[in-house]
Amino acid sequence: MTNAITYRTRWADMDPNGHMRHSAYADYAADQRVVLLAQWGFDLKSFAQLRLGPILFREETKFIKEIHIGEEIQVDSQLASVSEDGSRWTIVHRICKADGRVAATVTVDGAWLDLDRRKLTVPPAELVTAFGSMPRYETPAG
Repeated sequence: MTNAITYRTRWADMDPNGHMRHSAYADYAADQRVVLLAQWGFDLKSFAQLRLGPILFREETKFIKEIHIGEEIQVDSQLASVSEDGSRWTIVHRICKADGRVAATVTVDGAWLDLDRRKLTVPPAELVTAFGSMPRYETPAG
């Protein structure tokens, strides 16, 4: 998995049925995005200086395999689509079990917000280039 981050699930991630709660999947996907942006040189301090922030319009999780407490998981990002100017994008996160089986996908549609004007904006060229380096999502066959 390229750009994947490995996590170990925690007690706080679990639901009463003994498997990972629905919102924990979104939390791991969001954390992976923040880490990836920071690796590209766009950490939270940089976004504050740029007066720019990512926003989501849609978040959808597809649950495939159960994840339990203490399991090692890997979360990656793949670019499903991006507008020509980089202002809007769709990312698919794969959350995989230690053996590589996909346990869930989290798909997010987002854009960039000018924090002063409170309007959508075009990101800096360096961020557009970085997004372009993300692996492309290919819809699984079947």
